[in-house]
Amino acid sequence: MQKGLMILSDNCEDVEALASIALLRRAGFEVTSATFNRFKEITTKFKQTVKVDETVQSIDQAAFDFLVLPGGPYVDEVMGKTKALDALIKSFNDQGKLIAAICAAPRFLGALGLLDGKVFTGFTGADIDAPKGLYHPEAEALKDGNIITARGAGVVYAFVYEITRALKDQTAADQLMRAILHV
Repeated sequence: MQKGLMILSDNCEDVEALASIALLRRAGFEVTSATFNRFKEITTKFKQTVKVDETVQSIDQAAFDFLVLPGGPYVDEVMGKTKALDALIKSFNDQGKLIAAICAAPRFLGALGLLDGKVFTGFTGADIDAPKGLYHPEAEALKDGNIITARGAGVVYAFVYEITRALKDQTAADQLMRAILHV
């Protein structure tokens, strides 16, 4: 079973984080949530207290096949102050592992130069940190190489569909959508 790591932070967007985890698990992935917080708990943008599976410091990054980054106001709050997150993202990228970022989270990838020359989407203004990327704000979800980006909370289904299609296949992605009566 393929294993995913989802980073959860205080002030992350609820739907992008929690619905993505639920849908990925429904699609048959093992997903571990982890935080850079000292304790295994975060408070989402809309004030939900969430118990997180692990702290990032306690996990073996090599055990994961893909990385998922939800968006939310925290992205703007931590941009430029995320050396540990930057190192984690770079490590997944250097190994050619899938990195999926939604809403404002593609900004992390842009700031690291990982969107240079790549098509991507994200929340309005997500292109600010990726001046050499090929921004498509009208797209719901896009895959270019080992990176998947998505526009925002309203396209979580398209986001998880693309992740499932990339890591499994078209049939598995279609089965997921049928199972949740999305088609």
